[in-house]
Amino acid sequence: MAQQVRGVVAHSKGKAVSVETITVPDPGPGEAVVKVQACGVCHTDLHYREGGINDEFPFLLGHEAAGLVESVGEGVTDVRPGDFVILNWRAVDGTCRACRRGEPWYCFSTHNAAEPMTLESGQALSPALGIGAFAEKTLVHAGQCTKVNPAARPEVAGLLGCGVMAGIGAAINTGGVGRGDSIAVIGCGGVGNAAVAGAKLAGATTIIAVDIDPRKLQWAREFGATHTVNGAEVDVVEAVRELTGGNGADVVVDAVGRPETFRQAFYARDLAGTAVLVGVPTPDMTFELPLIDVFGRGGSTKSSWYGDCLPERDFPMLIDLHLQGRLPLEKFVSETIALDDVEEAFHKMERGEVLRSVVVL
Repeated sequence: MAQQVRGVVAHSKGKAVSVETITVPDPGPGEAVVKVQACGVCHTDLHYREGGINDEFPFLLGHEAAGLVESVGEGVTDVRPGDFVILNWRAVDGTCRACRRGEPWYCFSTHNAAEPMTLESGQALSPALGIGAFAEKTLVHAGQCTKVNPAARPEVAGLLGCGVMAGIGAAINTGGVGRGDSIAVIGCGGVGNAAVAGAKLAGATTIIAVDIDPRKLQWAREFGATHTVNGAEVDVVEAVRELTGGNGADVVVDAVGRPETFRQAFYARDLAGTAVLVGVPTPDMTFELPLIDVFGRGGSTKSSWYGDCLPERDFPMLIDLHLQGRLPLEKFVSETIALDDVEEAFHKMERGEVLRSVVVL
């Protein structure tokens, strides 16, 4: 039977969120109901509240989550009730042109649940990134459930569902950082510091953290940055070049997503290096470069979707590395909060006071 639970809803652009009673349907074919145990407060949720994604209000926010599968629908075999899972927002279909050519992380036909969750009035909710996990329970496609080792704490594991995976993947999967490489990361919030942690994990020997907030630069050192650059005090491009023998970094990750930071990333990379955009720009932003510089500097510029991850491959591996003490996911959790505290968590995030506030249910 359908269940009524509490969830965080954004009703209109720019307005404070509220905790509402929502109805979660029984899972249909290929679907699962998940009892949410923890969900991180991500910038993307704020983008939804501000109307920066689309205007399909009301939204059921939250997507960076972990929990227990409660029930599954017909035909579901990969997960079963009781499994501890991380939710992902790119459940690959396995048959689209990207999947057929062996690049499922680019899947163009990802899965979501078919039936909507609703308000008490019956009005359909738009779940953030097809998940909607600022709720006691949520309905998702079973492919959005990735089973991992239950020894990991939910508030830590759930972070791989979005921001931390995006940063680690931007460095390792998209940027291809490896042993002995140099990397610069522009913007040291949750995603940027995850890129720093990923670079350390991959064996990079020069890891340069760039930000204008000294507090965030200190966080970056704790995640493995070997050098820090305050962009408010020095020229970022020149500083990165100076720290890399005058050449520029092998990989530069822009975790901010603004024209000025992506320009820094482009010029701070070495000849034939790689610039990776993982910070999300707004639709009105534009970017222009002299075409001769694009040609003359060689290398590549890439965008990183979800860290170019494959959840079924990457989530279990990264959880295992965390449990081995090699990936300090716990350092990303600045505070744990209740559903009623999400609005204040948005304000803390805007002020740069936290890496992640995590709702624990």
